[in-house]
Amino acid sequence: MTTYTDKGEKHDNAKFICFDHITFWVGNAKQAASYYCNKLGFEPLAYQGLETGCRDVVSHVVKQGKIIYVFVSALNPGNKEMGEHLVKHGDGAKDIAFTVENCDNLVQKARERGAIIVKEPYVLEDKNGWVKLAVLQTYGDTTHTFVERTAYNGLFLPGFRPPLHRDPLLAKLPSGLLDFIDHVVGNQPDDEMVPVVEWYQKNLLFHRFWSVDDKQLQTDFSALRSIVVANYEETVKMPINEPAMGKRKSQIQEYVEYYGGPGVQHIAMNTSDIITSVSIRHLKERGMEFMCVPDTYYQMLKKKLQHSQVRVTEDLDILEELKILVDFDDNGYLLQIFTKPVQDRPTVFLEVIQRHNHQGFGAGNFKALFEAIEADQNARGNLTILSPNGESNHI
Repeated sequence: MTTYTDKGEKHDNAKFICFDHITFWVGNAKQAASYYCNKLGFEPLAYQGLETGCRDVVSHVVKQGKIIYVFVSALNPGNKEMGEHLVKHGDGAKDIAFTVENCDNLVQKARERGAIIVKEPYVLEDKNGWVKLAVLQTYGDTTHTFVERTAYNGLFLPGFRPPLHRDPLLAKLPSGLLDFIDHVVGNQPDDEMVPVVEWYQKNLLFHRFWSVDDKQLQTDFSALRSIVVANYEETVKMPINEPAMGKRKSQIQEYVEYYGGPGVQHIAMNTSDIITSVSIRHLKERGMEFMCVPDTYYQMLKKKLQHSQVRVTEDLDILEELKILVDFDDNGYLLQIFTKPVQDRPTVFLEVIQRHNHQGFGAGNFKALFEAIEADQNARGNLTILSPNGESNHI
């Protein structure tokens, strides 16, 4: 595991502030938004569709804390772009938007360095003010939207209205206690991680923040390499993963095959109280499915903690009961848990994370997590043996 101190070049009179929102292209936006509200504690925030004068696509926006997800579906037959995206990828994260300062400056710098600008800077406005946006191409079919919103005080973006319907059930359910997006992970095919990392360094002036390689991260079956890139202020963190050769097909490779190429693998949501958030009274009570690590993980964890100067303030028995993972170093620790995939394809899943003076990404837990995922892969018939040339053979 490697951490980096060099933050690289800083933007002049411009910066990336934080994650703004994440847009999912899905088959049925209404139902997808409802799932995130019912299972994860989001609330309807805004709507755009036929009733607001938008004739092509419908968007349902949900929010929890500072986390905003937008679910978008095509309204008309023959929407080739969205239709092809859905056939190829299934439901997935199409766009990761950043709140920025000085959109024009950031786009100009990225253009000069060779980035593909999907949409040049443009302005949306309504009675609540104006927003400037631009869209850049990143890995695979994924895009980044830059959102400059200091002159806007509306619900979400111009053109959006309050939700048409509020589910009365939501008010009776406990809060999810999720506060903000901690990081967004992108999976790449083998040998494509470093070029993607270099894209962020060159075009957005992000820097390397943290990394692990397959010598540090492998089980008996599968392995991965990961490099995390971040903006200068380190408020936006983007881990970039690729599979490494193991005895069997890794979960990164499984993702790439089912998603049809590179894409967002998971979104980590930060909480200040993971025990209450995940507990039987909250997300689990709502029916959210989480990965389940073996009991031996906690036996080993307790032994390791005996030799560490870090003191975990949470009750380890409760963490074990809820299957929450712990990773730590000499300075602090983090707590994390991962959902199962949130659609039928084994692609996108979610993470809940709480940090106690620890800025890592759970490298100490990757082995346990891999083993839990491998059990699910095996149930799906996808834990296949790899031949030396990388081809998979079903067991």
